[in-house]
Amino acid sequence: MTTAHDPPPAPRPRGQRNRLAWTLALALVAAPALAGEAGPAPLVAAPAVPAAASGASGAIDVEAATRAYLDELTPAQKARSDAYFEGGYWLQLWGLLYGAGLALLLLQTGLSARLRDVAERLRWRWLQPAAYWALYLLVTSLLGAPFAIYQDWWRERQYGLSNLTLGGWLGEQLKGLLVGLLLGGLGVAILYAVVRRVGRSWWLWGTAVAMALQVVGAVIAPVAIAPIFNDPKRLADQRVTGPILAMARANGIGTGVVWEIDASRQTNRISANVSGLLGTERITLNDNLLRRAALPEIEAVMAHEMGHYVLNHVYTLLLELGLVVLLGLWLVDRFFERLRRRHEARWDVRSVADPAGLPLVVLLLSAVMFLLTPVTNSIVRVAEQEADLFGLNAAAQPDGFARAALDLSEYRKMEPGPLEELIFYDHPSGRTRIRGAMRWKAEHRERWGGPGPAAAVPAATPAAAPLAP
Repeated sequence: MTTAHDPPPAPRPRGQRNRLAWTLALALVAAPALAGEAGPAPLVAAPAVPAAASGASGAIDVEAATRAYLDELTPAQKARSDAYFEGGYWLQLWGLLYGAGLALLLLQTGLSARLRDVAERLRWRWLQPAAYWALYLLVTSLLGAPFAIYQDWWRERQYGLSNLTLGGWLGEQLKGLLVGLLLGGLGVAILYAVVRRVGRSWWLWGTAVAMALQVVGAVIAPVAIAPIFNDPKRLADQRVTGPILAMARANGIGTGVVWEIDASRQTNRISANVSGLLGTERITLNDNLLRRAALPEIEAVMAHEMGHYVLNHVYTLLLELGLVVLLGLWLVDRFFERLRRRHEARWDVRSVADPAGLPLVVLLLSAVMFLLTPVTNSIVRVAEQEADLFGLNAAAQPDGFARAALDLSEYRKMEPGPLEELIFYDHPSGRTRIRGAMRWKAEHRERWGGPGPAAAVPAATPAAAPLAP
């Protein structure tokens, strides 16, 4: 239901590392003797289903069942998740303004042009944009560090979502920076080579190249990028892998392995995904999901992720979001040249094909995408709702799905207003998801084995309304 690649912990002090080394050595000596006795870790017991959602009377009132699940959250839990999620609304604005300030600083001081001049000392013209990108990324990462530390580390620690020390977080950022320098430099070099060649239609061809690079990233991410941040291993517990692989085979997903990543070193969030393209497909869940969720919830989450794969969302989202990017770059083209000419003497940006103009492209595109946030959120949210329905039909675990929605309440507001959900949510709200699960449960008694006759949803409830807000 959500996807994350989480970083490694901070380095331990030397003495602590020595003690750890001795502990590991003793564990290796003892391992053969204990191997015959140790079994798989016990699975989390499934929590009791709320009475209103149990179907014990032979019928399920969708609204009452939904309310029963939502009421399992305490007022303090609700207030905390609401505060975290609503704070994210403001962070989107502050992030835009902070980024705009950095872009204007680079342009107004002429620093961007000086970085370009340094990059042009390279003999190979096609590598000059990559060299500029490396300098640009280093400068913006340094200047953007205060905001990033607050948003991505301090705030996450305050809400109990991150397990990283500041040192550990900085180490993760360093890894991300190195990946960005390498892959980002390659991408920027290709983009600027295309822009120089095609001239005025750069926004059209630039979108095509950007989408192609996204496909390449999706292919290599599971096997080349994810292991940089986490240690993937094959999940061996047949109690978990059996149902997951059975669902995969039933839905045409050609893999016989379930992967686990050690995300708990960095975060408390649960996550899973079916990622990859063109032979790099992987079914992955993180150890937080195994540690915190009962088997019905695990099955529900994995069925949802399989839905994204089976429904080809990676392709449809690339197409739909690619159209948004196309519109964004077209608008950038409309404004870039007139702004460049107005400030040519101070900025020293020659054209849109000049890497020194990258801060202006980033500034304009960021502003456009900020204004289009309701559009992009709605595109993604519709895909998530489709995967929700697929998952319910594939796993037949409506109560497990409702439990997963409750787990996500740690960082997602559960009960937004309709307009709030439309604008700010790129996933269905917890209330929408639980209501959908309870509607499915009410109408598919034969699938989950509920008692009594097939349930009928009371006509007075809005249960038959579409899931979309």
